[in-house]
Amino acid sequence: MLYNPSMQRIKKINKYWSIPIAILLAVGIYFLPPVQDRLSTRIDLLRTRVIYFFNPPNEAVFQPSGESALTIETVIATTRAEYLLTLTPETPLATPTPAAGPTLTPTVTSTPLPASVILPGVTYVDQHNRWNYCGPANLTMALNFWGWKGDRDDVAKVVKPGSGDPKKNFIEQGLADKNVMPYELVDFVNENTEYRALSRYGGDIELIKRLIAAGFPVVVEKGYYERDYNGKIDWLGHYLFTTGYDDARGGFIVQDAYLKPGKNLLSKYEDYQDGWRSFNYLFMVVYPAGQEAKVLGLLGPWADERWAAQHALELAENEIATLQGNNLFFAWFNKGTSHVALQQYVDGATAYDQAFILYAGWQTDKGNRPFRMMWYQTGPYFAYYYSTRYQDVINLADTTLNETISTPTLEESLLWRGRAYYMAGNTQAAVSDYRAALKVHVNWFPAVQALQDLGLQP
Repeated sequence: MLYNPSMQRIKKINKYWSIPIAILLAVGIYFLPPVQDRLSTRIDLLRTRVIYFFNPPNEAVFQPSGESALTIETVIATTRAEYLLTLTPETPLATPTPAAGPTLTPTVTSTPLPASVILPGVTYVDQHNRWNYCGPANLTMALNFWGWKGDRDDVAKVVKPGSGDPKKNFIEQGLADKNVMPYELVDFVNENTEYRALSRYGGDIELIKRLIAAGFPVVVEKGYYERDYNGKIDWLGHYLFTTGYDDARGGFIVQDAYLKPGKNLLSKYEDYQDGWRSFNYLFMVVYPAGQEAKVLGLLGPWADERWAAQHALELAENEIATLQGNNLFFAWFNKGTSHVALQQYVDGATAYDQAFILYAGWQTDKGNRPFRMMWYQTGPYFAYYYSTRYQDVINLADTTLNETISTPTLEESLLWRGRAYYMAGNTQAAVSDYRAALKVHVNWFPAVQALQDLGLQP
């Protein structure tokens, strides 16, 4: 075959042009809506892994800077029974604790509970093929149990509506919203359905069994442990729909929206309580409006929200005196959360200080630090803000938004940092944070109100 220089040049040119053309085609195909919808979550996961590889969120540690910040040695000492005896006049005083009710002993039902109850009529709903859908999936199961005809997307459109960008579909819009708070689920039921819902702190196993035995399934919020992509034990928050119990098998019957399979699983009482501790033993009950009196009767003293918070405080103090190791962090955190629920903000800030010191000393050989804690619980922001410790609010939000998550998309942290910025005199930064929160959760009332208070439109 004769050598043809012109043909060789054409082949080389075609070879060089084929690469950018292929890239352009790939980009064009990616931006087709059906393709982008499928690939966006995978790309987000890959991006998150890269960021976490170079900046492990487990290593991010918030250090309280307020006057009540303690050392880890002091914190460990305060977990002993003689804690109250070690106080000196130099110890920062906490806010006075209002007198509790007549008793902190829960009322015990006079009717013995059956050894086993498994509620019929439960429709399992998973959170698969969606992003951060634990809350919507569990609430859908709780509502469907009573006959509600909606689905998990109906819940999510209200509680995690996303940015409101009309160019994106509903699922993609809500991708950034990492968590739905318990109050948002309760509000959805009370404001958007004919049913009722309530949540309380300080629950216990016997109370959950009593509610189930009377025909009322329960949603609890709990910590959940799994191995991350590096093989280390990781902690994350999770809702769990509880629909039965079996004393012979020693556990609750649960519907886990995350696991495959997740229907009618057995959760041993000890494991259930161990995970439940991470959220101050919070539980939620959904029920028909006409059965409210029955539910309140079953709750006994827990019907009083303040009593429940005071009871949760007592549980936390008991666990501080008895627990060891990493669980002490959760006990001290729960103490802070209970104080906040009682509007005892200085007491709460002091407890959270001790929790964060223990967090810094976390035994990482047993697993990663629970770096997602502030994704799900915002009590420290309340405590520090209403104790006028605005810099601690800002520092905690900075740690949470910049070091524990791949993109700063936690609307609660943005809101509280904005509030602290405003109180510190930085109105421009406050406005920026309020608007950033609304990009995660469109029309979110607290951020809308914050802007309106400044005379600005959302």
